Amino acid sequence: MNDARAAVLGKIREALHDVPKSERALDVLVDRSYRTVDSASFAERINLFVERVREYKARVRTIRPAELSQAISDACAARGAKRLVVPADLPDGWAPSGVTLLREPGLTNDVLEHSDGVLTAAALGIAQTGTIVLDSGPGQGRRAITLLPDYHLCVIRDDQVVGLVPEAVASLHTAAGDTARPITFISGPSATSDIELSRVEGVHGPRTLEVLLVTSLILDPIPKPS
Repeated sequence: MNDARAAVLGKIREALHDVPKSERALDVLVDRSYRTVDSASFAERINLFVERVREYKARVRTIRPAELSQAISDACAARGAKRLVVPADLPDGWAPSGVTLLREPGLTNDVLEHSDGVLTAAALGIAQTGTIVLDSGPGQGRRAITLLPDYHLCVIRDDQVVGLVPEAVASLHTAAGDTARPITFISGPSATSDIELSRVEGVHGPRTLEVLLVTSLILDPIPKPS
């Protein structure tokens, strides 16, 4: 056992020294007095979601439903994407023009890594944290296809955006009970920092996250940093 592991386990034993051996997890009530329902209006929630996603250095574009097909094609063209990974159940009308689709299932990790990106839908968005949630549901595919490509183009509808994390957790109850459906929370492009806070992107997932938010709302402009 290495020193770090021993230190962590030692701290756990120290914290639990006065817990009776007969005690079970459900014997102690957990404080649930935190907010579980967002009081913000629908428009406020969507505006906050866009703002928070952008704070994570993800690209966000708000579009009307009728603009989605062209917006997907435009995003791929701007990126120079020619080979795009897509789930088997890619929604009708989403296939971008001039792009070869690498359709699941059966794609190898090598094919995923050498593609120009991946296009998926989403399960949820969380305004509070600017998070995209995937639950392996319709239009999302398996987890690997959104982790190995360097670019993730994700489409989400405004009615999929909830205000708070507890609301998202409650909505994911069915998926969480299915061991074949891993749940992934995405807050911006994959990134990490070393001890000197040097940021490196693309370490554990896509280097670039681009979000197309389908909405009929006219959103407030995001203020520019002073």
